[in-house]
Amino acid sequence: MTKIPTPAQGQQKSPIVSMEAATQRRARMAEAMRQSKLVRNLITPEGAAIRLKLATAGERAGAFLIDIIIQWAIVIATFLGLIFVMGAMRNESMNIAFAVWLVFFFFVRNFYYIIFEIGQRAATPGKRALGLRVAARDGGRLTANSVLARNFIREIEVGLPFQFSLMGMFGSSGWMALLGLVWSCVFLLFPIFNKDKMRVGDLIAGTWVIRAPKAKLMHDIASVTVNQGGSSRYAFSTAQTDAYGIHELHVLEDVLRQSTPDIKKQVAERIRIKIGWVKQAGETDLAFLESYYGALRRRLEQRMLLGDRKADKFDVR
Repeated sequence: MTKIPTPAQGQQKSPIVSMEAATQRRARMAEAMRQSKLVRNLITPEGAAIRLKLATAGERAGAFLIDIIIQWAIVIATFLGLIFVMGAMRNESMNIAFAVWLVFFFFVRNFYYIIFEIGQRAATPGKRALGLRVAARDGGRLTANSVLARNFIREIEVGLPFQFSLMGMFGSSGWMALLGLVWSCVFLLFPIFNKDKMRVGDLIAGTWVIRAPKAKLMHDIASVTVNQGGSSRYAFSTAQTDAYGIHELHVLEDVLRQSTPDIKKQVAERIRIKIGWVKQAGETDLAFLESYYGALRRRLEQRMLLGDRKADKFDVR
């Protein structure tokens, strides 16, 4: 009679582990699906296809909050400075100074967004802090008219109901405050209930708020060998650098950037055998690979300058 093997004690926990893994996998898939809903394919007037990722309503709210804090910090700081200066003024001068400050307050409140968004970065400090910017929905250039339209609408969305609320709070009727509160809620919640996360101002101006994260450039591998004097120690002949082509250069770059020391060792050994290189005393696999990468890249760039390309190691032209 054949004995049915019982699962080992450690294997009895595997269903629990697999359930956790499945839960994490479902969470990752749900997050990936949520992120994919924010991606838009855009064709520019020049015919170039661009994949854009829209900012979420939370990111837009965060950027708006940062900008509001900056605006009020400017207003309060200048007002305190005005009070300090007005102590040494006469009454007539104080009135003029206060009138000038009111004009300054008006410009900060109404032109803060316009001044920053009409620039090349098309983003206020709040948007830049969260990696966002404004873009035209047709793929064209963001025009001054669009920037003006989307920001003047903000006064209707937020500024006007805010004034209604203040009037109601300090007036005889609370209906005015309630009207302002409802008005603000309708416009502030508008980005949540449309798939493109647009404000009413974006809808009218034809704009989007998209993510524009800063691209982090990786270090140049070839510069490492130059800085460490590796080019003088590893002198490869033309025949040795001609052993590989563009394809192998890209593979070698991936190996240098991403692979483990064990894989680097194996690749270094294969290249040494291929080009007939004898390992020198004190030579490390990483230094050899970086030096050969630099030499191969210089050789390929030189050949391409002369109109000759070597696609891979099988290209024997």
